[in-house]
Amino acid sequence: MAAEIKNENGIIRISNVVIAKIAGYAATKCYGVVGMAIRTGKDGIARLLKKENLDKGIKVKVTGDTVDITLFVIIEYGINIGTVGDIIKSNVKYQVEEATGLKVGSVTVNVESIRVN
Repeated sequence: MAAEIKNENGIIRISNVVIAKIAGYAATKCYGVVGMAIRTGKDGIARLLKKENLDKGIKVKVTGDTVDITLFVIIEYGINIGTVGDIIKSNVKYQVEEATGLKVGSVTVNVESIRVN
């Protein structure tokens, strides 16, 4: 389901994929985030997504004029997970609200893996 913004000139529909891409780019710009993750079905191992597939590591649920976003991320080893999660939440909320004009109800961050260099 796409988000809708109604005004005097008509209706603007914003696809969930567009919202997911905005959220993905905002999350990957945060310090300590390696990238978005997706779990493969057969072995359950999280794998890193490329930039063009960021939306596959994000779930977007639109209810009325509120958007709920769930992110699946891979972070760098040695980084405080709680702090990075808080930064991701605030940055994603700000970027999605600024870009779309929609209200972000919740942002959930799931750390699927860590990368050790």
